[in-house]
Amino acid sequence: MNMQQYSPRGFKMLPPVVKNLLIINVLFYLAQLSVEQVFHIDLVDYLGMHYYGSAKFNPAQLVTYMFLHGSMSHIFFNMFALWMFGYTLENVWGGKRFLTYYMITGIGAALVHMFVLWISISGIQADATAVMQAPDPAAFTGFINSHFPAFKSQLYEFLTAWNANPTNPEYINQASSYMNDLINIQMDIPTVGASGAVFGILLAFGMMFPNSLIYLYFFIPIKAKWFVILYGAAELYFGFANNAGDNVAHFAHLGGMIFGFFLIRYWNRKLNRFNNWD
Repeated sequence: MNMQQYSPRGFKMLPPVVKNLLIINVLFYLAQLSVEQVFHIDLVDYLGMHYYGSAKFNPAQLVTYMFLHGSMSHIFFNMFALWMFGYTLENVWGGKRFLTYYMITGIGAALVHMFVLWISISGIQADATAVMQAPDPAAFTGFINSHFPAFKSQLYEFLTAWNANPTNPEYINQASSYMNDLINIQMDIPTVGASGAVFGILLAFGMMFPNSLIYLYFFIPIKAKWFVILYGAAELYFGFANNAGDNVAHFAHLGGMIFGFFLIRYWNRKLNRFNNWD
């Protein structure tokens, strides 16, 4: 895809869809802060995306999660990137196509993230089942160390008591209850942010304007195509590194890029077929 294939009707630094997305995201963020402070209601708990196996999951969250953010820096950088790359794409594509792309990549990011969660949580559930097939303190400790190391100190007294009496059925039942509770906690962790759609926008910009210069950290010039490749490679690396401490849904970012890539390819094929008919 290249610029010559499209003829924008008028170039605007803040076209309507980008402008309204910026406004909506900011309003949602202000609502998050005010509703929690005034009514003690956490909107993320209702509108953030939860794992489909969670009791808190609602299909509408596949859309609503895109308009919530976890911090001021989170929303700032997402909205900055939306403006920086989005206004060019909307001027070239038009509002309807840009909004379609934004929503599909955002939902696609959620679906990829959900799939990765399914793989992870299914593995945790399988390990919990294996522990209960031959329950003992060592197996339970290994399960906690592998999947929930942050909770090890909270379970110290229980593990000490169980080690002293390893065949006690009450401790075995309690271990099963602890594992179920921890798995439910994992499933109830919400995901928020427009990052998936923003990474889709970044991918589109790199495909459409591959040789345009992007100034990394405002000083280092790099061509858009290399910027996209480096960012995608970094997300892939950190995703597989499973660095849970960074609290970032790396595979959701990749999901936005993947859905964006195939959507652009689909639009290109349609455009080429149309041109061939002329």
